[in-house]
Amino acid sequence: MIDDKESGGAAGDFYARDWSRQPPALTPGYKTSVARSPRFPLMSVRASLGEKTGPLFGEGDIDPLDCDLIRNFAKDADPIGERIIVHGQVLDENARPVPNTLIEVWQANAAGRYRHRNDSYMAPIDPNFGGCGRMLTDAEGYYRFASVKPGAYPWPNSSNSWRPAHIHFSIFGTAFCQRLITQLYFEGDPLIPLCPIVQTIPDPQAIEQLIAKLDMNAALPFDSLAYRFDIVLRGRRSTFFENKPEGN
Repeated sequence: MIDDKESGGAAGDFYARDWSRQPPALTPGYKTSVARSPRFPLMSVRASLGEKTGPLFGEGDIDPLDCDLIRNFAKDADPIGERIIVHGQVLDENARPVPNTLIEVWQANAAGRYRHRNDSYMAPIDPNFGGCGRMLTDAEGYYRFASVKPGAYPWPNSSNSWRPAHIHFSIFGTAFCQRLITQLYFEGDPLIPLCPIVQTIPDPQAIEQLIAKLDMNAALPFDSLAYRFDIVLRGRRSTFFENKPEGN
C-alpha cells in the first residue's frame, strides 16, 4: 500500500504475507463467498500514473467534526447509545508509524441499524446519528474518533446468524486506488466466535488483531469508554483486510 519511504523511514526489508493466517476465498459457511469467490486465477492489472499519484489528501479536506460521530450528524440531541472513544496507530511491517493517512469509518447505530436504504432490520433509525466519519493520522501515525458503540444485528446467512458489534475501517494510501478495508470488533463480545465471517480466518491470532481492546487509560471519566485498535498495513503479521485477501 505505502512503501517505506512514504512512511517516513528508510527503505527496509519486505516481509511476505503469512498465508496460513488468511481465509480461503471459498468458505461455504459464509454463504455469499460461494458466489463471490473466484473460479479462475487472479489477474494483475497495472495501475495508471493518475491512479498512483492522485488525488492527494490533506488537512484542508477534513472538517474538525468529521472524527466526532457523536456530533457530526446530530440535529437536536446526542445520539442514543454507549459513548466510546476508538484510537490507535497505523504502522508498517517494521512497526514504524504511517503519518497523514486518511481513515474512513462507518457503522450501525446502537440498535444495530445502518442509515442505509437497503437496511431493513426492524431496529429504529437514530435521527441524530449518521454512522460515518473520517480523519488523518498524525505525524506518529495515531488516529482517534468518538462514537457510540454499535449494536449487533441479524443477517440472512442462516436461520439465526448475527453479526457482532463492529466498525468498518477504510485506510487510504496516497490515492483512491490504494485502499484497504477491514473491521474492528470489541473485546469480550460473545458473538465473535459465532460469526461465520470471522470464522473464515483460520488463525486465532489473526482474529485477535481485529479485536479492539478496552483501554481504561484513554477513557473519559463520566463520559466515554475507550478501545485501542492498531492497524498493521503489510507483512506477515499484517491486519486482515477483507478487500485484499490475496495480499497487500
